[in-house]
Amino acid sequence: MTGQGFPGKLPNAYMTAGTSSFSEFLMQVAPEMLPGRRPLPPGDFAAVSAHATTIVALRTAEGVVMAGDRRATMGNYISSRDIEKVFPADGYSLVGIAGTAGLGIELVKLYQLELEHYEKIEGAPLTLNGKANRLATMLRGNLGIALQGLAVVPLFAGFDVDADTIEEAGKIYSFDVVGGIYAERDFDSIGSGSMFAKSSLKKRYRRDIGTDEAVKIAVESLYDAADDDSATGGPDPTRDLYPVVMTATAEGSKRIDEAVVADVARTVIAARTENPYG
Repeated sequence: MTGQGFPGKLPNAYMTAGTSSFSEFLMQVAPEMLPGRRPLPPGDFAAVSAHATTIVALRTAEGVVMAGDRRATMGNYISSRDIEKVFPADGYSLVGIAGTAGLGIELVKLYQLELEHYEKIEGAPLTLNGKANRLATMLRGNLGIALQGLAVVPLFAGFDVDADTIEEAGKIYSFDVVGGIYAERDFDSIGSGSMFAKSSLKKRYRRDIGTDEAVKIAVESLYDAADDDSATGGPDPTRDLYPVVMTATAEGSKRIDEAVVADVARTVIAARTENPYG
């Protein structure tokens, strides 16, 4: 790429003030680099693509907790036992993915860059609701490839620094494959094991729970999902593999130390060994 009349220089689009959306900028200068803009030849790509599965998110008295199992599947084949599906979107928000794993991870990286680009151009971050809407817009850009069987569905949660009280700051947003966005009141789950994870959450969730208790409930809900859904991986002490758990609070977004999650998982396993039905 070279600028007009100046060999070796960047094109003019790179040197002029433009949109605060990085994905819109990319669509103008290099649309082929966007995940949903790449043409696919005929074929069943869903059958040969790794799929990420179950993610859960809960509101707490301090913010939100999000957790995801570590399994990816390709049909009846376990393609990965240690994939990570929960990520920090920015300093106060989290995003988890279910669906086509490769496209999902690429979407998350683009989304992280989208939020960072907006803040640099505008001089201030998007509101939490604005971040969720921006993710929905990016999903709509992937509609064509989703209709070919390579769908990605995210789960978004974060701490709203503009909320009136800390109790109201934790917020969760779910999406559908066409970019529809839905605010969830207390908790939500996506992926193949979401039905079982939600059933577990319904029995254990309370609106006044703290972060530590929410972490335990999240891990337990993933354990329950893995018990009934073959595409969801439960805690694996043999391989020292445990769910990825992250929080977003007034202190920012951070990952719970794996040793802490391992202790929680072992507690859940011990309790289920004594009483298999919870």
